Amino acid sequence: MDAIVLMALIATICTWLVTTLGAATVIFFKSPNPKILNLMLGFASGVMIAASFWSLLQPAIERAALVCRQPAYLVATSGFLAGAIFMWASDKIVTFAHKRVNNTQISSDSRLHRIIMLILSITLHNIPEGLAVGVAFGALKNGNYSNESIMGAVTIAIGIGLQNFPEGAAVSLPLRREGFSRKKSFFFGQASGMVEPIAGLLGALLVVYVESILPFALSFAAGAMILVAVHELIPECQKQQKTSPYFATMGIVLGFATMMLLDVMLG
Repeated sequence: MDAIVLMALIATICTWLVTTLGAATVIFFKSPNPKILNLMLGFASGVMIAASFWSLLQPAIERAALVCRQPAYLVATSGFLAGAIFMWASDKIVTFAHKRVNNTQISSDSRLHRIIMLILSITLHNIPEGLAVGVAFGALKNGNYSNESIMGAVTIAIGIGLQNFPEGAAVSLPLRREGFSRKKSFFFGQASGMVEPIAGLLGALLVVYVESILPFALSFAAGAMILVAVHELIPECQKQQKTSPYFATMGIVLGFATMMLLDVMLG
């Protein structure tokens, strides 16, 4: 296996393990500290927003100018929009599945319905996140092992890993409250992140073996990450805004500043 592909696989396995750690919180308690989870979500969204530009869009534009026949701005914009649309379509699939379940006999068991939709939603959101990590490591091909590119790929994995922790807890803890055993709740919580290594491997393989797709793929990953951060993470981390109005917001600022500092300092 190509070393770049192997690194992408290892990185996405690590993000899956962070999901597992989040799911493991069900072993100790039924509900974690919401302020800490909001801070982590805010920090992760800040990292992802900054990484979307410095580690994905900027390299995509530079690479497109070298290898693509189309204007670089057109490749980056189309890829970015495609990534965002992909995430939007994922949400539509969840909504469609929700309506179908409501129209079947299974809908009579509301407990089963809530569980299915919760796991499906988190699992679908993990697919573009795995792709983003895989594409970031795939961009290291052809000996592109500069500090900037390596740190960019690593920080994307770290940012996604950080927001995977509360996602793992978001599956396992509600299952526990629904009456599932700790063992089953943990299993389903960590299973929601199993798609990330698969998606990461696919993203890395596409980039490594189809060089011309790299600029589009990087922009695609950026679009997916921005939509996740803006539509999912930021609103979620602001739920305690009345009691702690700036707590999660400072997490966003710190996450963005940390990612910016690492990219500029090591670039």
